[in-house]
Amino acid sequence: MEIQVWPDGFIAWGRHRKRCALGRGGIVRDKREGDGATPAGSFPLREAFYRADRLPRPKTGLPLRAIAETDGWCDAPDSPDYNRLIRRPHPARHETLWRDDGLYDLLLVIGYNDEPPVANRGSAIFLHIAKPDYAPTEGCVALARDDLLALAEACGGETWLTINL
Repeated sequence: MEIQVWPDGFIAWGRHRKRCALGRGGIVRDKREGDGATPAGSFPLREAFYRADRLPRPKTGLPLRAIAETDGWCDAPDSPDYNRLIRRPHPARHETLWRDDGLYDLLLVIGYNDEPPVANRGSAIFLHIAKPDYAPTEGCVALARDDLLALAEACGGETWLTINL
């Protein structure tokens, strides 16, 4: 399956077309760490994570695991763990996946800059739950919770996300 993201803030798969939030820096070809931009290109979806204390196990064909309170994602370009899942506490800068705001109650990992990660090219690029007002993200693609659940259910092992300029 292929998912299309458009710069006007819409995402489409199958017969679905839904609103989404994009990075505050827009969509760019030359993504850099900390620029707030969403990377343009086609990327595989790697796996899904969810908060088992807030959601029933989502239906998806992607590898799926529950987020632990100690889970994080390294965003320190000088770390050997850059753009990788880590366990907290961790000596390098990282994002916490166990969030109070609910944005990561379900997240799908976009296979961007991960085979292998290149320092400063961007990290922690996910599909996740949007804020109620669809405020811009730090570079991720964000959807309403029910829309993300429907998208996750449609995903399988060969799902690609294309982010268009």
